[in-house]
Amino acid sequence: MNRIDLQIIAEQRAADAEALLNAGQWSGAFYLAGYAVECGLKACIAAQIGPHEYPDKELAQRCYTHKIEKLVEVANLLAARSNDTMANPARGANWLIVKDWDETARYRIWAELDARKLVNAVVNPSNGVLPWIRGLW
Repeated sequence: MNRIDLQIIAEQRAADAEALLNAGQWSGAFYLAGYAVECGLKACIAAQIGPHEYPDKELAQRCYTHKIEKLVEVANLLAARSNDTMANPARGANWLIVKDWDETARYRIWAELDARKLVNAVVNPSNGVLPWIRGLW
């Protein structure tokens, strides 16, 4: 899998999450919205590795996680995110919603409000997490 694949998957999972939200499938929407962010952050990490560069073992191991906060760190985006959230408090609030998502979300039943909050936090064109990530991948 390469950076372009991860970008495409991030966009597809975001679109899938919106479609499921519109169909009243709250749990699926919640789960896939988080995966959109995960894939977007992994695309940011891939952008830092040259096309003919072999990543070191520690970096490769740190990439194999579903934890959003760990991926922000591995992508070296902590400072950029901090600066952005100070300039855009609405996006900062969206990061607070997104940061705790992980793959175990698939084992829970999510309410409509939770799904709407997460999907909006991810895809909102002005303050969403994914549009911000998109500018960095």
